[in-house]
Amino acid sequence: MDHEKDPSLPSNEVTEGVERAPHRAMFRAMGYDDADFSSPMVGVANPAADITPCNVHLDDVAAGAIDGVEDGDGMPIEFGTITISDAISMGTEGMRASLISREVIADSVELVAFGERMDALVTVAGCDKNLPGMMMAAIRTDLPSVFLYGGSIMPGEHEGREITVQNVFEGVGAVASGDMSEDELEEMERHACPGAGSCGGMFTANTMASISEALGLAPLGSASAPAESDERYAVAERAGDLAVECVREDRRPSDVLSRGSFENAIAVQVALGGSTNAVLHLLALAAEAGVDLDVEDFNEISDRTPKIANLQPGGSRVMNDLHEVGGVPVVLARLLDAGLVHGDALTVTGRTVAEELEHLGVDGSVDEDVDFLRPVSDPFHETGAITVLTGNLAPDGAVLKVTGKDETQHTGPARVFESEEDAMAYVQEGRIESGDVIAIRNEGPRGGPGMREMLGVTAAVVGQGHEDDVALLTDGRFSGATRGPMVGHVAPEAAVGGPIALLEDGDEVTVDVPNRELSVDVSDDELAARRDDWEEPEPRYDAGVLRKYGDQFASAADGAVTNPGAKE
Repeated sequence: MDHEKDPSLPSNEVTEGVERAPHRAMFRAMGYDDADFSSPMVGVANPAADITPCNVHLDDVAAGAIDGVEDGDGMPIEFGTITISDAISMGTEGMRASLISREVIADSVELVAFGERMDALVTVAGCDKNLPGMMMAAIRTDLPSVFLYGGSIMPGEHEGREITVQNVFEGVGAVASGDMSEDELEEMERHACPGAGSCGGMFTANTMASISEALGLAPLGSASAPAESDERYAVAERAGDLAVECVREDRRPSDVLSRGSFENAIAVQVALGGSTNAVLHLLALAAEAGVDLDVEDFNEISDRTPKIANLQPGGSRVMNDLHEVGGVPVVLARLLDAGLVHGDALTVTGRTVAEELEHLGVDGSVDEDVDFLRPVSDPFHETGAITVLTGNLAPDGAVLKVTGKDETQHTGPARVFESEEDAMAYVQEGRIESGDVIAIRNEGPRGGPGMREMLGVTAAVVGQGHEDDVALLTDGRFSGATRGPMVGHVAPEAAVGGPIALLEDGDEVTVDVPNRELSVDVSDDELAARRDDWEEPEPRYDAGVLRKYGDQFASAADGAVTNPGAKE
């Protein structure tokens, strides 16, 4: 053993002294020995499951992390937690569980780390809500921690072109409008997801993985390696070894996270064209970390940070394409050279962002024939991909990802629906018309509960050829695969009496991206009269986990957290 165990480590409470003989006996039953007891205890939180390709391979990834912990002279202890497949629950009642799973993951990892007196964590993640949930747990416990992404799926192939599950969702709308046959959709279905890993575009999982590097919670270069690759398992081993190093150096999330690191995360999100869900999750992570972050900060940073990548859903490339040109570090290097990120922000390695880029030998350069990643001086869009809108329909903000026309100004009649299912039926019946504004309410954090994602509806709208001429707004969320003028996270939500609850069919709604406005052409007096007639809806669930977390959710404008300390 190269190092002596720090006597102040929490695990000493269960491994040291005569009175802990029964505790050691329990460990010995699992194969641990005296060398383990004198080593830092590193929890490997693993949400492996057979219910989603995002997580089906995580036992192998976690095994790599365990090897790394052992190589670093640590004592690895693997434990499990839940996952919900966003793609499989999408468009169903089950999607209400998705955001709740973020909270359950954070709660469960925190409980195990606290209850079993662990010294450090490697938090493994696959599907969308795994990533923020695991990072929230690391922040809450403030144990030396390394975040480990399971990697993304490789793209499928259909008729000589690369496809992802996004294309299948949009194919449903194309079939409904007669632009695609059911046979072709079935062929796409069979080839879109060729193996393990998270959805391949710059959707929520890959956005949050990229952000984990920018925040400093994961080593630079760790996000982009594909799920089923030797590089992914090398990343896993390094994460385990680094976790032990973090214990030795007493390097904790609270040492790494700062206002600057969150600004770096937003800059990477908007430069890559990342998911709107990252707005919600970054607000939640900042709340857990005690870092002052406001939804308006996303506008400020997006205004000064150009979109330099063209990845799905707006473009055609996927995470593996970014990996092949150097991954997230290349993006960070370009932003750093332009003065758009904080190079002095610390990372989990103990080096700053600037030092880590130099250590990796990354200067932002790529081959001249790379067409999906541009210099900051010649971006795809002059501003970043995330826009926060405010107005009399969203006093506390609403979020839109710009994936097409960045000058969207859309005014049209509202078509109001009380649930996603009602809106989906309307769209699939072919009843939408150019100019419509589809409004789906009572799908917010509390009203849903759980703030369902609306990829089924948005993909059906796009699939029917209405990507640019029909807008959609909701107090729910959108998948990272959503594209078009789709506005989510409308706050306050309908269930607490937000203005979206007062919207009526035929009201003229304006979505104005250049002026950051989401408004309805109804007078204040008329809205006040409607409010007098409004009645708070009864909770959808009387008991159980959906009622419990539904009662606890804060506003989407505050990250929809349930941790009382994070809401203060």
